Amino acid sequence: MQNARFLVTGGSQGIGAALVELARQAGHQVVFTGRNERLIQSVAQRTGAHGLQADVSNPDDNARTVTECMDRMGGVDVLVNNAAYDYRAEIGALDVSKMRKLFDTNVFGLVDITNRVVPQMKAQASGDIVNIASTSGMKGAAASTPYGASKWAVRGITQCWQAELRPHGIRVVAVCPSEVQTSFGGKTGRNNPNKLFAEDIARTIMAALTMPRRALWPELAVFANNPWKEN
Repeated sequence: MQNARFLVTGGSQGIGAALVELARQAGHQVVFTGRNERLIQSVAQRTGAHGLQADVSNPDDNARTVTECMDRMGGVDVLVNNAAYDYRAEIGALDVSKMRKLFDTNVFGLVDITNRVVPQMKAQASGDIVNIASTSGMKGAAASTPYGASKWAVRGITQCWQAELRPHGIRVVAVCPSEVQTSFGGKTGRNNPNKLFAEDIARTIMAALTMPRRALWPELAVFANNPWKEN
């Protein structure tokens, strides 16, 4: 894969931060976003990537992010829509306003920032868009109406964009991780060597991107091989 210009949303921790690090190690230019300034600065200092405090649910932030990419890198070759968060509740006790807020980030924010990047990708007749979905968007689970529905939506959106953008030389991939040991959802202290780590998903993304441009993996699900193993 030739040197590319990456934009990674939600790049200050977890899967996003792992991807920023791998992309920089491979010699790519990277701009990433996050909401926590302390985490942004930590990743930026460690990797040499350029971090921005921005929230994908805010259209003004997305406009500023894309402008920064144009000013700093001259454009975007790889957009990784990773920013997302979790809210779970059983039906009958679900706060619909919280579900709407989650969709503002997990779905509408993803659509808004991509809507701003795609015209430039079309103009250069190439590009890659990686949407981080989830295995929660492949199989329903109890109390997962808000989060699961958002990830089902991401998978459907990805398929629509594939139909629209393949004729323009733009590949769109959905990556569906199973449970990954990150601080996602406020969980900490997770270091089971038999379960997935953020770097595993980052390496999966890089593998998809390094396929010959004539090849497209439309969707990738990633599971831990044997998460039940006792050490």
